[in-house]
Amino acid sequence: MNARLYAIVAAFALVLWAPVAPAQTTPIKALVLYDAPSTGDYRKLGFAYAIMLRNLLGHWNTDVDVQPVEQYASGQVDNYDVTFYMGGIYDNQLPPNFIGDVHNTTQTVVWFKYNLWQYAWNPSYDFNNRYGLGFYGLLGMNAQPTEQNPNPGFFDTVDYKGKSLVKYYSFQNGVVAADPDIGIVGVENPNKAEAVVSIRNPQTGQTAPYIVRAGNFWYVADMPFSYIGPRDRYLVICDVLHDMLGVQTPASKRAMVRLEDVGALVLPSTMVTLINYMHGRGIPFSVAAIPFYRDPLGQYNDGVPMEIHLNDAPNLKASLDYALARGGRIVMHGYTHQYESKRNIHTAVSGDDLEFWDAVENTPVIEDSIAWALGRLDAGLAELTLNGYQAFAWEAPHYQSSPKAIRAAAQRFPTTYQRVVYYTSDEPDFNPSNPARDFAVGQFFPYVIERDYYGQRVLPENLGNIEYDIREIDPTSNFDYTWQDLLLNAEMGQVVRDGFASFFFHPFWLDPDIGTPGFADFKSLVEGITALGYTWVGAADIVPPGWLGLSMGP
Repeated sequence: MNARLYAIVAAFALVLWAPVAPAQTTPIKALVLYDAPSTGDYRKLGFAYAIMLRNLLGHWNTDVDVQPVEQYASGQVDNYDVTFYMGGIYDNQLPPNFIGDVHNTTQTVVWFKYNLWQYAWNPSYDFNNRYGLGFYGLLGMNAQPTEQNPNPGFFDTVDYKGKSLVKYYSFQNGVVAADPDIGIVGVENPNKAEAVVSIRNPQTGQTAPYIVRAGNFWYVADMPFSYIGPRDRYLVICDVLHDMLGVQTPASKRAMVRLEDVGALVLPSTMVTLINYMHGRGIPFSVAAIPFYRDPLGQYNDGVPMEIHLNDAPNLKASLDYALARGGRIVMHGYTHQYESKRNIHTAVSGDDLEFWDAVENTPVIEDSIAWALGRLDAGLAELTLNGYQAFAWEAPHYQSSPKAIRAAAQRFPTTYQRVVYYTSDEPDFNPSNPARDFAVGQFFPYVIERDYYGQRVLPENLGNIEYDIREIDPTSNFDYTWQDLLLNAEMGQVVRDGFASFFFHPFWLDPDIGTPGFADFKSLVEGITALGYTWVGAADIVPPGWLGLSMGP
């Protein structure tokens, strides 16, 4: 997993079980409604947000329907345990029957951000008395940013469980990258309503309710699926969803680690050092293995193309054997982790480039189909099987595949272990001249998703990876992401009551020719996560019950 691509994706979710609540035998029925206006450049953005919420709902035993609010049918809210309205498009006109049903239902309704004024300010409804809430409008930036004052401030800090989770903000070349607007509500009758979570504006010192509850009605003041990151308010909605769904979940803190991009040219000595350390501490781990190494342009072989199948890769086989003997388990990390002979974005070498997505053109590859993807998946499985190995999970190269390739992977693997990029179409079109263009959103998860939008079971990786700026050796590794950064992510992640601290690490950082303090930093991170109270578990131990290995059948 190349760190630069990882950062791009991230910007846009057991043997040792903690005590668990009784099994939730009846699925919770949930309806997710989103804005889908017929005009405008962002008409599919609401669908992207709805997909992300639908994914989080897959953490529980849920039966989720997703549809445009424009297609709402009278009485629908009463057919669901909970209805979520994703107010993602400003002043999108809502069906009157939807507003009327929200007002009259006794079922749970959760309203996100925009368009509450169409309900709260409608004289046909006594919103204030009904809920004990007042809606006062929107607030955004304190002032327009300038070169002299690039960050004038806004309500960007959500205080939750003793942590301050900050919304993303950037101002470069006169362009703001942020989602500063929030809806301002007030609790007017504390006997009917309460502010569950607050948000504040550090520049002005003002505070405002961020999540409020009034009986069966919840309001979230912004869209917590925009500009998500490992330390911001996205974690709050991940946790509060437990309460919105009425699911009682005991607190647990589990940690996982994965050794990344382990291919034919891996140095066994680096693997031995890391494995011995983890084994000595009783830490189970995963190894993301690349079955077939390709360097079609001879990038690292003096211009001579190179291909190494697993059977002819003694370094890789020795490393896998050593790992398996000491508690490691294998994740299949692509077939070749690169695409043909194309520099897709970097070198065309295994481990450097994408395999199931054309990163240069930002589109599916020419061959894209479920059958094509299955062919590559089966070839990778064959490489492993013929050499006596099994993989318990799948991880897409650089976490990105086409929708069809993702659906193919779900046919071969019961579990995926990664972050995922989701699309608003199975044949996405990102042409900016198309007003109905698609959106792609990268999502990480702080807990297991039993079933996501594509039908996958997703194990979380939510902390990231240690990265060093070695641009003089490798131009693609050009920034630092320290072990302290990851530890801070783990600290913030504690706000999720059943959350994980899950990260990956590249063994090549121990290569003496690179000269980084990789092993020392790895140990510091493991020790720091342990000190936070997390329990180390094996990702392979939380696969679906009864799963014994991968099948190459349909």
